[in-house]
Amino acid sequence: MTTMINPQAQMLNETIGRQNPAILECLSQKGKAIFFPKTSILAQGAEAKGKDINATIGIALEDDGTPMRLKTIHDNVPLEPNDVYPYAPSFGKKELREKWQQMLRQKNPLLGDKPISLPVVTNALTHGLSLMGYMFLDEGEKIILPDLYWGNYKLIFINGFDAILDPFTLFDGDHFNLKAFREKINEGPIGKKVVLMNFPNNPTGYTGTNEEIAEIIAIFKAAAEAGNKLVVLMDDAYFGLVFREGIYRESLFAELADLHSNLLAVKIDGITKEDYAWGFRVGFITYGIKGGTPELYAALEDKTAGALRGNISNSPHLSQTLALNAFNSDHYAEEKLEKLAILEKRYNLVCEILEKNAKYARHFVPLPCNSGYFMCLKLVSHNSEILRKHLLNNYSTGVIALEGMLRIAFSSTPTQKLEKLLENIYQACEDLARQ
Repeated sequence: MTTMINPQAQMLNETIGRQNPAILECLSQKGKAIFFPKTSILAQGAEAKGKDINATIGIALEDDGTPMRLKTIHDNVPLEPNDVYPYAPSFGKKELREKWQQMLRQKNPLLGDKPISLPVVTNALTHGLSLMGYMFLDEGEKIILPDLYWGNYKLIFINGFDAILDPFTLFDGDHFNLKAFREKINEGPIGKKVVLMNFPNNPTGYTGTNEEIAEIIAIFKAAAEAGNKLVVLMDDAYFGLVFREGIYRESLFAELADLHSNLLAVKIDGITKEDYAWGFRVGFITYGIKGGTPELYAALEDKTAGALRGNISNSPHLSQTLALNAFNSDHYAEEKLEKLAILEKRYNLVCEILEKNAKYARHFVPLPCNSGYFMCLKLVSHNSEILRKHLLNNYSTGVIALEGMLRIAFSSTPTQKLEKLLENIYQACEDLARQ
C-alpha cells in the first residue's frame, strides 16, 4: 500500500529534485515522506510570538513571564531562565548552529567558503547517525563501512532500519586498505550507495595518512563520475584528536563537500568527545554537495528537523546553552589544547611501552593507531573473552573484548597506570598459556 505524501513533504521533494535529482534518488521512502510542519501548532505559535497575550506556548510561565522553575533545580544553574527551561527549536539553537558552522570552517581550512548547510542540532552522534538511517536507508539497503567499526552501528542501522552492513577490510598491513575500499565501492551495479567513514576510527584509533586520504577522495570522485549516487556519512566523533605527523587533520567533509554533484557529504559530529562533554548529548548534522544552493540545504535541513521533531522533538536547551557559552569563552581554545596534550602524552607512552617490551609480541601486537581514544591489541592465540574475564577476576583490570583482539582506552586510563595495564595483559596471557 502506497502512503500518501504530505503536500509539505512533496514541496521539499520538488525543491530537492530541481536542485539536485541525485539527492532525491538517495532519500529513503521515509526521507521522501518527512517534512518539518510549518502549517500547524508550531506556525500558530510563531505567529503569536511577541503578542501581549500568548496562550499558545506549551510550557508554564511565572506571572512575570519568565519560565516556571523549581528553586531546587535553578539554584544549581547560574544561567538566565530563558536559556535553560524553554524548548529549544527542533533545528537547534540558532546561535549555536551558526557558531558551529563558523568553527567547522576554522577547524577545516580546506572547507574555505564552500556553501554548506547550517548544522542541525541532534541529541549527540548516535541520534545523528540514526536520523541519517531514517533519511537515506530503506529495508535491505547496504551501508559500506570498514570491518572494524563501533558495535552500536548494528543497533542503529540493522535493528533500527533493517539495513545491511557491508564491510571492507580496513587494514592492509599497517596501512588503510585502499584496494579493498576501491573494490567495495565499485562492487555491484552503478546506482545509490551509502558509505560510512569514521576517522579517527573506533575501535582502532586509526586515521588515514595525507596520502591515503588523497587516494580515498580520488576513489570517491571516480565512483561519482561513473554515475553512482553517493551518500557519504562521516562519523567524526573523535575529530581533532590526532597525535602523529603526516596524518590527515581535517575532516573528509572539507574536500567531499564540493567534490561532485553525485556525492552528498554528511558530517555527523558534536561536543561529546571533541569537547569532553559526553553526557551533554549535543551533536550536529551538516550537509555539503557540489553546486549546493541555499534552497537545497534549507530543504534538507527541514527534512532533518522534521525527522528529529517526530523522534525527540528537540535537543536539550541547557546543554546547547552551555556549549555555546564555552565556544564564546576566551579560554576555550587554550583549555582544549591542555586536554589534547594529556591524551597525546598517554598515547605516546603506550607506544613507548609497547616498543620497549618485545616480549609482548608473543601474545599480542598493536593494530595501527595514531589518533582518538583507543588502541587495539591483536591477540596471537588467546580467546579475547576468556582473557578479558581473566583480567577482571585476577588482575582487577577491565578491557573490551572484540573478535581476536582487545580494545584498550588510554583516554580513560590514568597516565601512571598505563604501564601496569599492558603488563597485566601480558601476565594474564602468560597465565592462560600455562593452563
